[in-house]
Amino acid sequence: MRKIIITLSIAVLAVTVAACGQNDARVASENLSVAADQFEVDRRIVFMNGITDTYMLEVQGRCSIEDEGGQLEVVCKTPDGFRKHFLGLSDNVTYFVEHLTPTDVAVDRYRVIFKPSVIIPDFDLQ
Repeated sequence: MRKIIITLSIAVLAVTVAACGQNDARVASENLSVAADQFEVDRRIVFMNGITDTYMLEVQGRCSIEDEGGQLEVVCKTPDGFRKHFLGLSDNVTYFVEHLTPTDVAVDRYRVIFKPSVIIPDFDLQ
C-alpha cells in the first residue's frame, strides 16, 4: 500500500511540474485527448485517396486513435462492446479526424485518470 501511495504522489508531482508554463490551449488539447481516449468524444475519421480525391472509408462514433507510423489503430466503443480496426497508411492515403460535438474540458488543470483495476493484471490460465 505504501508503494502505491508513493507512486501516486510522484505522478501528481510530475503532472504539477509539467503543467507549469502551459497555456490554456495546450491544457485544453491534452484534456480533449484524455476525453477521447476515455470514449467521451464523438468523432468522424475519414480516409482519402490523395490521387483520386475519393473517400475510401469513414469511421464514426466514440473512437480513440493511435498513429503507429505506417498504420492507424482505431478503437471504437459500441453498445455491444469494443471494436478495433487497423488501417494502413501510404503515400497516397491520408486521414483526417473531425470532432463532431463540443466537449467541455478544463483549461486551468490537467485531467488525470487513475484506474486501480489495471494495476492488478488479469491472468488467463491455459
